[in-house]
Amino acid sequence: QVQLVESGGGLVQAGGSLRLSCAASGLTFSNYCMGWFRQAPGAEREFVAAISWNGGATYYGDSVKGRFTISRDNAKNTVYLQMNRLEPEDTAVYYCTATDLGSSIVVLSIRLDEYDYWGQGTQVTVSS
Repeated sequence: QVQLVESGGGLVQAGGSLRLSCAASGLTFSNYCMGWFRQAPGAEREFVAAISWNGGATYYGDSVKGRFTISRDNAKNTVYLQMNRLEPEDTAVYYCTATDLGSSIVVLSIRLDEYDYWGQGTQVTVSS
């Protein structure tokens, strides 16, 4: 059974930082593209960042580019999201997700419907 468990969320002031972690089990982690999405109240789930199976490629949503960094440790089956210069607009539930794209050419996805597994989410609240 695949499990993705997020941690590291919380309350932070604007301009501060948080580091989210997502521990994966029940899958061959190094085969999977990993992603982070977020969902604010009343809004659709939004792409945040993705990282290829070996960490060699990353991609970010426009609203977080230059502030957030995604990384992974395949030895620990864990993906991270370092969030710096947080803004109140970053307040949302953050979800870790995994997809086996099964391709050596397409190594990332930003499409919500292409992800196979999802964590339960962790709340990030940024106060102004």
